[in-house]
Amino acid sequence: MSSPTYKRVLLKVSGEALMGSRDYGLDTATLKAIAQDVRDVVALGVEVCLVIGGGNIFRGISGAASGMDRVQADGMGMLATVMNALAMQSALERQGVTTRVQSAIPLQSLCEPFIRRRAIRHMEKGRVVIFAAGTGNPYFTTDTAAALRAAEMSCDALLKGTQVDGIYSADPRKNPQAERYETLTYLDVLARDLAVMDAAAISLARENKLPIVVFNIHEPGAFTAVMKGEGRFTTVVEN
Repeated sequence: MSSPTYKRVLLKVSGEALMGSRDYGLDTATLKAIAQDVRDVVALGVEVCLVIGGGNIFRGISGAASGMDRVQADGMGMLATVMNALAMQSALERQGVTTRVQSAIPLQSLCEPFIRRRAIRHMEKGRVVIFAAGTGNPYFTTDTAAALRAAEMSCDALLKGTQVDGIYSADPRKNPQAERYETLTYLDVLARDLAVMDAAAISLARENKLPIVVFNIHEPGAFTAVMKGEGRFTTVVEN
C-alpha cells in the first residue's frame, strides 16, 4: 500500500455535495460513500478533520439577498452546518470511525465546544473531528472556516471535495471548453477569480503556506487516491 502524501489533513465538503441527486437536504447514499472514503484514509494512518458547509439546507448570503438580516441569516446557516456535521458523524460511526463534533457556537447538549488542543488530541488518538458552525461569526464562509481550522490544527494540506475533478477556468458542467489546471499558485486563483474558494480562504492558506487540493468528492475512493498522490486533482501552492 502506498504511503500517504500527508500526515494530517482537513477535508472541506460543501453542503451541496451531500445532496446527491436531490434538490435539497441529505442523501444517505452520498453520506455513506463519503464516510467510507474517510474511513479508508484513516486506515492509512492519516489524521483527518472535516468542515462541512450548510448550503443543502440554508445559505446565509441567499437569505440576506431575499431580505433577511444578514447576521441572522448567517446564524441560520451556521446551524445548518451543525445538522450536516451530526449527520456525517452518524455516517462515520456506522463505518466504525470514532468521531467528535466540535461547534464554534455553544451547543453542549449536541456536541463539544471548539477547543483547539482537545481537537488535536482527538486526532492524535485516531478520531475524526468535524468542525461545525463555521468560525462562529457572521460574514465568514465555511471555506474561510476550513482554512482557519486547517491552520489551527497544523494540517499538512486543505482538501476540498467538489463536484468536479479539479479547478477549471469555468464550470466544466456548463462550458465543455473550460481549461483544467493541474497546479496553480494562490495568486493565480485570486488574479483569475477562479471560483474554488473565496478570497479570504485563499489568502489565509497562502499566509500559512497551506497547500489546497481540489478533487471530485463523488468519485468512489477519490479521497483515498488523492492521499496516495493518485487520481485527478488540482493543487494550489506557493510559487
